[in-house]
Amino acid sequence: MIALLFEHAYIFWLTLGGLLLAAEMLGGNGYLLWSGVAAVVTGLLVWLVPFGWELQGVIFAVLTLIAAWLWWLWLSRRVREQKPADASLNQRGQQLVGRRFILDNALVNGRGHMRVGDSSWPVSAGSDLPAGSKVEVIAVEGITLHIKATVE
Repeated sequence: MIALLFEHAYIFWLTLGGLLLAAEMLGGNGYLLWSGVAAVVTGLLVWLVPFGWELQGVIFAVLTLIAAWLWWLWLSRRVREQKPADASLNQRGQQLVGRRFILDNALVNGRGHMRVGDSSWPVSAGSDLPAGSKVEVIAVEGITLHIKATVE
């Protein structure tokens, strides 16, 4: 069995690559993907040009490192190019900046609460505003929405 493996080393690398890629599909973290691709490429290279085991191991290691590095470069470029709107993901208050609402309750001393969807938010304004006023969210500080009156 070992003699057969030494004689047809490409079968080992293709099998290893297939197993790593299958394991990646089960896990989905991306850790095994590049090692699996490197093993398949190593298997194809060994099938075309027979190399010794030492050189096969070096080729596999270098291909794994190059593939992981290229993936890291591509991923870091994508993160830098993300739209600014993505920065407010899961930050509900930041998503409300610029939106307009109608006050349900009057603001006393520039403070009160406002309904937004199914929740109530504490609001702050520069002056008192009566109920029914049209307002726009201009900033968020903690959980307090800073609003100003708008004229339409």
